[in-house]
Amino acid sequence: MNTLDPLVRRHDLTITPDPHRVLVRPFTPSLEVKPGASSEPSPRILSLFARVMMLTDEEVNRKLDEVLSEFQGRHEHIREIFRTRFAQIRPLIPSDRFLDESRQLLLGSYFINEYSFESTALFNPSIVPAPGNPIENGTCRFILSLRAVGEGHISSITFRTGVVEADGTVRLDPISRFVHSPQPIPAAQYNLAIFRRKLRELGIAPETVKIATEGLPESFVMQDLVNKVKRLRAGDVSYEVLWAGELALITAQANYTVRFDEGTDISSRVLFPYAPAESNGIEDARFVRFIDDDGSTCYYATYTAYDGNVVLPQMLETHDFLEFSICTLNGPAVKNKGMALFPRRINGQYAMLGRQDSENIHIMFSDYLHFWYESEILLRPSEPWELVQLGNCGPPIETPEGWLILTHGVGPMRKYSIGAALLDRDNPRRVIKRLRDPLLRPAPEEREGYVPNVVYSCGGMIHNDMLILPYAISDTASRIATVQVRDLLDAMQPV
Repeated sequence: MNTLDPLVRRHDLTITPDPHRVLVRPFTPSLEVKPGASSEPSPRILSLFARVMMLTDEEVNRKLDEVLSEFQGRHEHIREIFRTRFAQIRPLIPSDRFLDESRQLLLGSYFINEYSFESTALFNPSIVPAPGNPIENGTCRFILSLRAVGEGHISSITFRTGVVEADGTVRLDPISRFVHSPQPIPAAQYNLAIFRRKLRELGIAPETVKIATEGLPESFVMQDLVNKVKRLRAGDVSYEVLWAGELALITAQANYTVRFDEGTDISSRVLFPYAPAESNGIEDARFVRFIDDDGSTCYYATYTAYDGNVVLPQMLETHDFLEFSICTLNGPAVKNKGMALFPRRINGQYAMLGRQDSENIHIMFSDYLHFWYESEILLRPSEPWELVQLGNCGPPIETPEGWLILTHGVGPMRKYSIGAALLDRDNPRRVIKRLRDPLLRPAPEEREGYVPNVVYSCGGMIHNDMLILPYAISDTASRIATVQVRDLLDAMQPV
């Protein structure tokens, strides 16, 4: 028996995926894209448009009423959704004919579809205190982020809210029936020097970078870069220069800002892949409430962007969970999954955990939040339950005795367990203590799922000297456990 088992309280609360919650996503049949040219409408698009245009006004109104009746209870502002989508596809369907509102709305409805973003799994949670003053009468309000997986194994970020009572009881708020995607904020500014630096780090020769970005202003917007790449495509340039331009465009698209409408419930907000680098998923967001030296507070989350081939560590920033700014992380130490930011600077520097070699937990420091150059091994697998690999389970948590870090270890039969270690507060390179037995391992009823025999977390928090630990079960659903911090620290053994 694990000596920690009696000390850990598993709450009778399971967060399961809900296929009834659906997003509206664009649907465009078979766009034919020619290299160096803009997208042209396929015969399927033109045929669909022609068929709708052949409907009589009576048929249009009857079909539109049917669609509205069927879907307006599933989405807020369904008419506006259809109207917006028609405006997006209007350039693909050239016509001089006047289109009345009913026909526009009906056409818009043919070019969207529903996507059940959490139909497969809802897991790898991370918890932070809510913005503002979350603690009142011993009760702490929190925001829980989760990785949602739907059709095609595409991952997105969704949220829940709730409270932790003074005695550690956890309650989740009811969730919204409706789901919302954010709107991109146009004309974001990009720094030319940073982009040139990033391209060089990606292996592009400095002279090639200079040619590919020549003529861009020191602070440019996306359209400036799009126009530059169009000129490169149309010009007589080498493959290397053209590739550098295309790579710059991909990098710019991975740095963006989105905003949800005021008044939307947090549980209705979904961060769905937006940039090409994220096309196959936004994975394992590790949120942290960061307090800077001047006392200002911001929320950061490191996550993994995946396009089906390349893993790209990214970072998002928000103050209110309404507006999110997303950017790439830069530098030779930015590699692999599982980067986790410390919640404050240490000796004037930012600090981060990582797993650069896929086996050991690393630590790194930087003067700049978005640039990381060197890392060093902090913890290696040492116990039988973690000999395959070791990684973090979220950002470090500060205690009076040191930095509490939650770990995940992989053992025989690829079984995942959650452990913990304690680092020196002033010199987190120094490991003070660590658990010899797992803090949490899959219970018998938690072993079955999409990926069996796994418990995993992307971050916990402390309230009233109690660790609140949300965790995933077999990459399918999520639960919450609590343990007294004192009991956890006393169970650790000195290193």
